[in-house]
Amino acid sequence: MNDAYFYLGLITKPFGYKGQLYIYLDTDEPEKYANLRAVFLLEGDEYIPYMIEEINLQGNKTAIVKFMDVDGEDAKALVKSELYLPLSDLPPLTGNHFYYHEVIGFQVVDSVRGEIGTCKDFIDISNQPIMVVDYSGTEILIPAVDEIFKEVDRDGKRLHITAPDGLIDIYIGGENA
Repeated sequence: MNDAYFYLGLITKPFGYKGQLYIYLDTDEPEKYANLRAVFLLEGDEYIPYMIEEINLQGNKTAIVKFMDVDGEDAKALVKSELYLPLSDLPPLTGNHFYYHEVIGFQVVDSVRGEIGTCKDFIDISNQPIMVVDYSGTEILIPAVDEIFKEVDRDGKRLHITAPDGLIDIYIGGENA
């Protein structure tokens, strides 16, 4: 995978007979993508640009899209393809809001335990994303929910959290308690 792109969604099924496709937009704000001009589809290990002729939002995270120069069977062949956009297309976030990719490498500081390690990754499991923290080679898994994240220090590259009681102890025992 290329770290210069972010996952936007998935082509789920054809719509009609003119090459239109249903897409699922994996975002809390699909309206921000109502005027997309192009997306990238991952084909093998390459991101291939597809120009959008028309896009119509259909409600909760779905849209109908028509790609330029893609019709009939060519459109059907794209079903189950993942949609990507360059990271540069993401609007900057401020305050305690962040994109997962921007805090990878940040020190994670718990309000009780202090520094617990480095944010290594995020795992998207159904409706519950999980932050993976590297604590001296041991992985600590912390639910990535708003209530846990208290402060994002972008300048100091630190992510301040309040982990649920006892969660960190499961991974590293009573050290530093």
